[in-house]
Amino acid sequence: MQPFDSVSVLEDATALDRAVDPVRKAVQRLLAPGPVRDALHGVWLGHPVHPTVVQLALGALTSASVLDLMPGNERPARVLIATGLASAAPATVTGWADWSELHEQQQRVGLVHAGANVAGLAAYALSLVQRLRGNEAHGRALGWTGLGLLGLGGFLGGHLSFRQASGANHAEEVPHLVPPGWQDLCAVDDLGDDATPRQRMLGDVALVVVKQGSRISVLSDRCSHLSGPLHEGDLVDDGSCIRCPWHGSVFRLADGTVRRGPATAPVHAFEVKVEAGRVHVRLAAAG
Repeated sequence: MQPFDSVSVLEDATALDRAVDPVRKAVQRLLAPGPVRDALHGVWLGHPVHPTVVQLALGALTSASVLDLMPGNERPARVLIATGLASAAPATVTGWADWSELHEQQQRVGLVHAGANVAGLAAYALSLVQRLRGNEAHGRALGWTGLGLLGLGGFLGGHLSFRQASGANHAEEVPHLVPPGWQDLCAVDDLGDDATPRQRMLGDVALVVVKQGSRISVLSDRCSHLSGPLHEGDLVDDGSCIRCPWHGSVFRLADGTVRRGPATAPVHAFEVKVEAGRVHVRLAAAG
């Protein structure tokens, strides 16, 4: 077993589902689909907000614990802890918003990640109380305890991001797998006239094709959020967009951009032309 590979045990720890399910339902009830949740996901930014906003809180709290190693920095350490605790709110809210739209295995790890972070913040809060009461020794000890807990939370966050690909763009590889130039995809007659999304393969790459009258739209088929099959989704917004069947991300057929989250990265939109009854597609960034 590789070092720390035992963390993967959390992914299959079904006992955690007893806590995961009610927390997920509560978060989804509080953060209903709409502009606010899209903003928390980072649709406006083009990638998740959570990794960005968490830096202020973590940086301030870590800096406070570093100052604790040197005498004479009691007041700056208090200011940094107060800053870190205050800035933890947006980091927490954006994190819960992202977590509520993950797969079961990711949510199990994410719940422990959140628990470690909450415990770390609580330790720092108690640390600040002790410092304000003049008990600097206990305050420093609680601060270092908090730092250790936040370190554990950060490690699990790294597992989520890099091992489980939470927050990653799952459509990024498409241009590297599609040949450059125009490619023969399928016959026009195979697409029907009912505007139903259909999957067609371009080599090893799955595409979703939608024929609406004389207009044919072609996107990469895997949702950028967590690889949901777009061809199994439905058309929304008067047929101008397609919705992922897994978590409800909505993409514009015209250009693949995100209309609604939780996805933050676009899917790839292909140029289309019809010659001799055949659909040909091209991706500008291919190769």
